[in-house]
Amino acid sequence: MIRFIKRLFLAVIAVAVIAAACVLAVDLHVAGAGGRYMAFEYKGPEAGIPDEALGEIKALGADCILVLGCGIKDTETPTDMLRDRLDAGIALYEAGAAPKILLTGDNGTDWHNEIHVMLSYCLAAGVPAEDIFCDHAGFSTQESMLRARDIFRAERVIVVTQKYHEPRALYIGKKIGLEVAGVAASQSGHAGQIVRDVREVLARNKDFYMLLLGMENAVGGDTYDLSGDGRVTHGE
Repeated sequence: MIRFIKRLFLAVIAVAVIAAACVLAVDLHVAGAGGRYMAFEYKGPEAGIPDEALGEIKALGADCILVLGCGIKDTETPTDMLRDRLDAGIALYEAGAAPKILLTGDNGTDWHNEIHVMLSYCLAAGVPAEDIFCDHAGFSTQESMLRARDIFRAERVIVVTQKYHEPRALYIGKKIGLEVAGVAASQSGHAGQIVRDVREVLARNKDFYMLLLGMENAVGGDTYDLSGDGRVTHGE
């Protein structure tokens, strides 16, 4: 009996080690495969956008600058992380990196409307309303990337998010057939990064296997032409 328990314990340990190794391998694969499409880190208006990086990004001929949502403080205020993303996206737009901004986030409830906050922020910064498109059903990174392709018919996208999150977004984009370049919003540090890093390992594994199994998941709807007037998407 003791021998059986010992063998069972060793077997459980072996399975756990193999599972952990698989999780780590997928994490490293997604980080490496997606990370190669990172163009540069935007560190604020003082640092600006290096000419070489801007030239590389413009060469993509992007349809839009895709700013991924990440929470709001209240009905009018973005989180610090989201503010950094919006500032980076606006700076890219002003530098001529792409003609349109596509804001994507969670608009699932009346009291959590990321899009309203993101749109208001961009308008207050002077971005013309017609150059801002809004995706109200970007409930996850994968859904945001899929809807950029399917709903907004984008083919080439500049993706703006934080550095830890960028490789997964870019990996998803390439896997679903988009041409992508990443700009990391790195203006400031944010508390809780260790927790976000752990969650990102799990999220990379989730998206890797969903894409591997063809489990694309996003809300459908009417399609829009990014060369048109973004105001038609503001009031959904």
